[in-house]
Amino acid sequence: MAPLSAGTNWNDPAVCLTVTVLGCSGDLAKKKTYPALFALFAHHHLPPRTTILGYARSTMDNLSLRAQLRGYLKGPADVVSAFLEICFYQAGQYSSGDDDKGEAVFGKLAERIAGFEAQHCGSVGNAVGHRIFYLALPPSVYPPVCANIKEACMSPSPLGWTRVVVEKPFGRDLQSSEELSSGIAKLFTEAQLYRIDHYLGKELTQNLVVMRFANRFLAPLWNRDNIANVQIIFKEPFGTEGRGRGTTPCTHACLSRRLAFPFKARVPTLAAQRRLMCSVVQCTVPLPLT
Repeated sequence: MAPLSAGTNWNDPAVCLTVTVLGCSGDLAKKKTYPALFALFAHHHLPPRTTILGYARSTMDNLSLRAQLRGYLKGPADVVSAFLEICFYQAGQYSSGDDDKGEAVFGKLAERIAGFEAQHCGSVGNAVGHRIFYLALPPSVYPPVCANIKEACMSPSPLGWTRVVVEKPFGRDLQSSEELSSGIAKLFTEAQLYRIDHYLGKELTQNLVVMRFANRFLAPLWNRDNIANVQIIFKEPFGTEGRGRGTTPCTHACLSRRLAFPFKARVPTLAAQRRLMCSVVQCTVPLPLT
């Protein structure tokens, strides 16, 4: 069953979809993005003529990417193999350098996407290629990456649409978050932007909200008069691996936007954030309660 979308007839042989995962070699893409796409594929929720194109700076090819992803995809072997057959890889940079020779940074990426569209529905008159770009990247590079998408990778078809998926929350504070948001908003309309948080519905956060506001026994006790601090322990059976550069923003988001929310806490200091690691580390952060 193909997904329903107003104005999009996925059964039309002239319509195809390309999902580009920017930062496909990173930890987030392998553990979250591709397994989510695989779940859609396994349940027949991806449109026909869909291509998933991974993009990163790493030196890889299609087979190397598929070998990396296979261990993270849980399902029947034949379904996994079928999904990997629609996964491809394109190497490239995210921003311009000294050797770009004036070419668009995403020029080769745009050519690759156009090639897939021609392969799927190029022989049909009035071919319509829809494009989704998922940014599995550090938020600091969102503005230049979005600018490069706008420059070279928008769907050329009058009937085709382009969507950009970014993760939130991002930024160190309100000011930096607003700067990132305004930079992206200058390039795309709200209809073209999707902001998601793959941890927004974490069970721990949901449980804390219930315990804090719905429990008649704890509600009058959980306040600044009775709690001096809250100890938050992050435990995982593996190290930071490829996430080393993103560790501080990750823990900052967990504390200031998710776990601290039920207590109306102030944002932890940068020093406190850095004491948090994504492996087995304990961090004590004073949380003034109301």
